[in-house]
Amino acid sequence: MSWIDVIPYNKASGTLKKLYNRVKGPNNNVDNIMLAHSLRPHTMSGHMALYKNVLHNSNNTLPKWFLETIGVYVSILNKCDYCVAHHSKGLKRLLNDNQKFNQIQLNLQSEQFCEIFEYKYEMALNYAKLLTLNPFLVSKNEIDLLLKEGFTSGEVLEINQVTAYFNYANRTVLGLGVTTEGDILGLSPNNSSEENNWNHQ
Repeated sequence: MSWIDVIPYNKASGTLKKLYNRVKGPNNNVDNIMLAHSLRPHTMSGHMALYKNVLHNSNNTLPKWFLETIGVYVSILNKCDYCVAHHSKGLKRLLNDNQKFNQIQLNLQSEQFCEIFEYKYEMALNYAKLLTLNPFLVSKNEIDLLLKEGFTSGEVLEINQVTAYFNYANRTVLGLGVTTEGDILGLSPNNSSEENNWNHQ
């Protein structure tokens, strides 16, 4: 499950139990990435607030499936199998199109973006790659290119924040040895209109 001790749902109390009840899925299942925060519940609270607002907030204007795609791609780049597994399931559910999902998966692995994504989305994925692997090389030029392709400044911020969040989540998982053992893959807090609703469905 992870390389550090965690407190399972059935042994939690106080603040931790309240947080678990906010993030749990069916049968009181809590994702292992959240269990990894159990010895410092305040970090779980911070993680979930960031995750919910970056990826699952109705004020975002980019399609949720594309934000999820960025997350899967960043996780592929970081070789974070945990996040790839979870968020690929979420992406598949959002698309509700097995053929498109399979093609996106293949194109993310091969980085042949032009075969499935319109050019502006290809540019966004290129930005996510640069920010993930070589953040010190990002310049104003990359932002200008995104704006030129029709993204608003707010949408550039969405792309930036999803990329940054997944780098954080990937490093949490990889740095603590978190596995998918016992997890229910693909659950997410899908009530995007309620900022404080973290329940996983």
